[in-house]
Amino acid sequence: MQTKDELIATLKTIVKPYVQDEQAFANVTEKTDFINDLKINSANLVDIALDVEEAFDIEIDNASMERMLTVGSAVDIITQKLAEK
Repeated sequence: MQTKDELIATLKTIVKPYVQDEQAFANVTEKTDFINDLKINSANLVDIALDVEEAFDIEIDNASMERMLTVGSAVDIITQKLAEK
C-alpha cells in the first residue's frame, strides 16, 4: 500500500498536464482545489479521474468522481478504492 505522500506524488504527475496555474501547482497541499486553485476545467477532471483509474487500477464511480474536487479528497477516494480491491 502506498503512503499518502506517495499517492499525492502520483496524483501530481497525473494532474500536471491539465494545470493552468503553475504557481499554485508548485504549492500543492491536500486543500488545493483542482478547479479554483489549479484552474483545471471540469471536463479535464473527468480525464484526470480516468487517468487515476488507470494508474491505480481502480474504478471510480460517478458519486466519487463528483467529490474529487481537492487533492485531499482525491487521495481519500483513491485510498478507499484501493482498500476495496
